[in-house]
Amino acid sequence: MQLSRKWVLALLCAPVTFLLAFFIVPFILIVIQSFQTQDGAWAADNYAKIFGEGYYWATLFDTFRLSLWVTVCCFIIGYPLAYYIVRRIESRWVRRLMYIVIITPLFTSNIVRAFGWIVLLGRKGLINDTLVGAGIIDRPIALLYGQFSIILGLVYIMLPFMVLTIASVLQNIDKSLEDAARDLGCNAWTAFLKVTFPLSLPGVVAGSLIIFTLTVSAYVTPSILSGGRELVMSMLIFQQYGAILNFELGAALSVVLLVTTLILVVFYMLVLDRGSKPSAARG
Repeated sequence: MQLSRKWVLALLCAPVTFLLAFFIVPFILIVIQSFQTQDGAWAADNYAKIFGEGYYWATLFDTFRLSLWVTVCCFIIGYPLAYYIVRRIESRWVRRLMYIVIITPLFTSNIVRAFGWIVLLGRKGLINDTLVGAGIIDRPIALLYGQFSIILGLVYIMLPFMVLTIASVLQNIDKSLEDAARDLGCNAWTAFLKVTFPLSLPGVVAGSLIIFTLTVSAYVTPSILSGGRELVMSMLIFQQYGAILNFELGAALSVVLLVTTLILVVFYMLVLDRGSKPSAARG
């Protein structure tokens, strides 16, 4: 059945209207607000304050560093897990069960999962009690309210995105390519590095971008697991909007965070694109 032009235009208008109403127009309003003072006058004082004080740059740097660590940890854990599910598990039902186990935590609120980590990592939590009971440590150690607990909580939340994106790509890579590489003299590790891993890079790139951008804007998990001792940009923006009521500075911080994140993402894509050209030329 062929749709009429009217229906095609109607179907195209729906996503465009959604983007205009919930992203473009609100973003334009935030940009306008960022160039105003609390008195309503037009000025660039908010940006001058952000670019002139190292406090804001340090928070922005800490946010990107934290996001990078979470992305790297998700890749280190997620890639072997996705590879094992796709390549090693033969039973289709077991594979589906593994996917269900991986995505089930996504149906739980981030708040609940963050408080779950408090139960595990607290001074009287399961981990400290186990270590003290086993005689490994003499007294409980501080596992909570630092970058370690934030990264651990965010990796737990973001890991399914990395596993699912890589697994979806690995499933479409013909296993006989690895077998052919082994027939030509490669061992299992070399065949993986020269055949499977390069072909699975689109999944790695997609998973990395999803996790990095989600982590940059994460608020609930860092605020709960940091106990207020570590500050990221989302918490700083919330302070300006919710506590200090300086909406204009909060808007400027939001714009700076969005623009710098876009610059990093574009730079990441350009680097990967340049890195893939020589191999493509050789192919």
